[in-house]
Amino acid sequence: MASRTTIDIVRGWIADARRVVALTGAGISTDSGIPDFRGPNGVWTRNPAAEKLSDIRYYTADPAVRKMSWQSRLEHPAWSAQPNAGHRALAGLEKRGKLHALVTQNIDGLHLRAGNSRERVIEVHGNLHQAICLSCGWKGPMQQVLDRVRAGEEDPGCKSCGGILKSDTISFGQALVPEVIARAMQVAEEADLLLAVGTSLRVFPVANAVPIAQAAGARIVIMNAEATQFDDIADARFDGAIGEELPRVCEVLQE
Repeated sequence: MASRTTIDIVRGWIADARRVVALTGAGISTDSGIPDFRGPNGVWTRNPAAEKLSDIRYYTADPAVRKMSWQSRLEHPAWSAQPNAGHRALAGLEKRGKLHALVTQNIDGLHLRAGNSRERVIEVHGNLHQAICLSCGWKGPMQQVLDRVRAGEEDPGCKSCGGILKSDTISFGQALVPEVIARAMQVAEEADLLLAVGTSLRVFPVANAVPIAQAAGARIVIMNAEATQFDDIADARFDGAIGEELPRVCEVLQE
């Protein structure tokens, strides 16, 4: 756990900041029961074969992969997960008028459920709660499609065109949305303090937000259990429990 001095220093930076930008990854949602991917108990660490379900090439080519993916979606912990103290801390920053933007790599929608506004949240990898057709672009609630799976459809197709349906999220091998990434990099450049929380900072181009913010003059605060490649440019570094340390640094500084 970080020292009281470090926590108070970062609180002071937040108090002085005008445009705090948060960059979050899977580590902020583990306290909500959603495992990360690459950590010691991550989904892909425990079951390397599961990574294939997240590859668009296998997904579009193999009906068996899609059937497994739909079963996996039925059981996804996001449906019952609740925002935790880390999510609520960032929602509190927005309520205080400090949060300029929240860039998240997560697809669980928990920042929105915690109270952050859709205008501030940039979901660079999409949102699991929405389904999309890869052919005609139809979009609709994921639960409507999952109801069809529960009713016996192993690989439900688009009702509009018969095309392949999937979650409206970015899979491996699938292009990111240029406008979304451009906005994420823009808010990073506008930040005067960037909080990188629960992210390995190994996934690009999203991780570029850190050096972009630093080059523009922002202070960098990294909060992650494992080391990242940008630790050397961080002004403050935390490696304790996010659910404990993030609320503490986001508390209002006592005069």
